[in-house]
Amino acid sequence: MANVSTTKMSSKGQVVIPENIRKQLNLKAGAQFVVVGEKDVVILKNIAPPSLDKFRALIAEARKKGKQAGIKKSDISDAILKARGKRK
Repeated sequence: MANVSTTKMSSKGQVVIPENIRKQLNLKAGAQFVVVGEKDVVILKNIAPPSLDKFRALIAEARKKGKQAGIKKSDISDAILKARGKRK
């Protein structure tokens, strides 16, 4: 069963996650969250960067898909320059 607690929001919009919840979920200072709000529901989803091995696998898959799609490195560089509002 879920561990339930209450908390308050400060005037700056800060919310303290109660200690028992932090311990249960092993949350440390600096933890990052995705925040979703819908009507009267707010959801915090803990996010963490992928492990180095997982990141390498993601990059390998992205390269494979890019190659299959015929995307060249220069296409990516051009897209970055365009997104930054700079021209080639």
